[in-house]
Amino acid sequence: MTAAEKLPFTAQDFLDWERQQPTKHEYVQGETFAMAGAGDAHVTISGNVFAALKQHLRGTPCRTYIADMKVHVQAVDAFFYPDVFVTCSPADAARNEAKEEPTLVVEVLSPSTAAYDRGLKFEYYRTLPSLQEYALIDTERASVEVFRRNPAGQWVLHPFGRQADVELASVGLTLPMATVYEDVAFPAP
Repeated sequence: MTAAEKLPFTAQDFLDWERQQPTKHEYVQGETFAMAGAGDAHVTISGNVFAALKQHLRGTPCRTYIADMKVHVQAVDAFFYPDVFVTCSPADAARNEAKEEPTLVVEVLSPSTAAYDRGLKFEYYRTLPSLQEYALIDTERASVEVFRRNPAGQWVLHPFGRQADVELASVGLTLPMATVYEDVAFPAP
């Protein structure tokens, strides 16, 4: 992510400006950051996870979003475009431009964003009272890390490797690793 603008935008300034842009930008505390394009593995994994969640949650009040819907993290004055997320909030159902109460956020890692997704971005997401799980999916090997908020409010890592099924407890879904990585060719070692 590179700084696209250094103007001190307010959140509303950002939303107004973003509607006019040909590319997507994330917003953090008055600064905007252009989003890079995604590779084949990234897009395929995102699509696989979205499709599984969408099918699983059909007929429930929960909605699944992919790539183009923003999450507003009010506590840190930020807007992000998660790769996939789920919200079960009636208030979010009425919000058109950005959702504020995700239950599950999934980020598909790329080499250029992995440290940010694991670090500062996760710190920002943790300020969302509604968030129960944060899943990070590797594009270079079969590995999924799910951080789950426990009843004491602590975030606990649940790692899933090549032979495991990924448990997304917040939405009651067990996802086979083969489904997550369907049609993905890993780079040669």
